[in-house]
Amino acid sequence: MPQCPRRIFAPLLLLVAACGFAQNPARPAPETTPPAPADLSSADKKAPEQVDRKPVDLRPDAAGVVPAEQIRELLLHAEDNDFANDKRQRDYTYIEREERHKFDGHGALKKIESRTSDVLEIYGEPVERLTAKDDRPLSSDEAKKEEEKIQKIIDKRKNESEDARRKRLQNEEKEREENRKFVLEAADAFNFRLVGSELIDGHDSWVLEGEPRPGYQPKAKYAGMLRYFKGRVWIDKAEEQWVKLDVMVTDTISWGFVLARFHKGTHAVVEMTEVNHEVWLPKHVQFHVDVRLALFKGIAEDIEQTYHDYKKFRTDTKITVVGEDSR
Repeated sequence: MPQCPRRIFAPLLLLVAACGFAQNPARPAPETTPPAPADLSSADKKAPEQVDRKPVDLRPDAAGVVPAEQIRELLLHAEDNDFANDKRQRDYTYIEREERHKFDGHGALKKIESRTSDVLEIYGEPVERLTAKDDRPLSSDEAKKEEEKIQKIIDKRKNESEDARRKRLQNEEKEREENRKFVLEAADAFNFRLVGSELIDGHDSWVLEGEPRPGYQPKAKYAGMLRYFKGRVWIDKAEEQWVKLDVMVTDTISWGFVLARFHKGTHAVVEMTEVNHEVWLPKHVQFHVDVRLALFKGIAEDIEQTYHDYKKFRTDTKITVVGEDSR
């Protein structure tokens, strides 16, 4: 998922998670060392975690309205499939390029910055290795620091005691369960209506529009913030996977001990792509962020992230690039 500072942008990231686009939720690390990268095989099939059931067919009633039960069932299927998809994501690495347009208090552009990183999986943990700034390769010293950072992560996991590992996995499982409760609650927190169908990257997809349900009482942690969002989601009809998300903040949200305030108009668009007929990975992310921190100046930025060069890991073989259109 977008690598914005999580302490600042956590509410928006939680919203994205609520609609099934949590790219890297906490998950257990494997007990062995990271596998060697591998060639992709055309014989690869969907992982066994894929839920095997008949897709939901949304059908309007006599008044032309799709019953809420059908939409809720589709959303829950999409969440189940996304949870299974997350397990397959750990087998992939790719390149992320992030470009930030920073604005002053009057809306004038101050600066444009970009960062390019390899997104790796090390012991089941997503890690970014910075490779370029402003589209220029890192200096030798900067590259060395990045490699040292990666090595520290590897050493930390290799030398982790059994007790420390058990506690870490327990905390990760607790966090994952909280995230899952939050995701599932989104299906009840919004009134969704079927807008129609749209072809996204060759995938025939349902288009749902959601607005907060009046009087809804949140149950999961952080679910109260859902009443400040509205947007659209695109779900592949056959795969029942999230394809696209377009969400906007409708009112000011206060967040955290530093009293961060997200202003009306903060906006996120997330697009996914199917790779190798087995996994959905991030393709394109856009954020417009307007936030103010207590005792600090406001932050106004347009952030765009693009992803490419998807590669899969297997034992005893080498990395091979997967084409972006290799569905």
